[in-house]
Amino acid sequence: MSETERVARAAEPLSKLLRTLTPDQLTAPTPCAEFDVRALLNHLLFWGPSLIGAARKESVAPPATAESEVDLTAGDWPAALDTQLADLATAWRDPEAWQGTTHMGGPTELPAALVGGMVVGELIVHGWDLARALGTTADWDDDLLLYAFDETTATADQGRAMGIYGPEIPVAADAPLLDRILGLTGRDPAGR
Repeated sequence: MSETERVARAAEPLSKLLRTLTPDQLTAPTPCAEFDVRALLNHLLFWGPSLIGAARKESVAPPATAESEVDLTAGDWPAALDTQLADLATAWRDPEAWQGTTHMGGPTELPAALVGGMVVGELIVHGWDLARALGTTADWDDDLLLYAFDETTATADQGRAMGIYGPEIPVAADAPLLDRILGLTGRDPAGR
């Protein structure tokens, strides 16, 4: 699998889900306790420009407004987020995006490949969150999930220390890769 296609492949199932979303589903709960569907979409829209900027080696600070203040009432939110996902995939298709160092919404320099891995994980985990909220599934290929599992394993302790991930949920070592990724991030794949 080419690293330049990883973000696009991670975004595709999420993009498909957006096309099925209806306004009455915005208040549906997600497996992430702090997000209903509206808050999850706000989160993705809020951080998307910083993740695109990271691929371009541009330090793009998050908007000055609070994450919860992204306006989803105009009716164009699915298209806006879908466009943002396409822009994100395009930015990370550039081989240079994966080289050297970059910033992710702040002054700290990070290895670009690490940030790319975080973006892939973010899209998979939040894609799963949205699928669960909508009562459906989202599927990623095993090569991408293996990559995301390795990346999540490498950064899980740091993610928990930063409050990005919850406490690890034990998952069997032979469970599907997606379930093991979810467990590392503090999500129960069984939805308990």
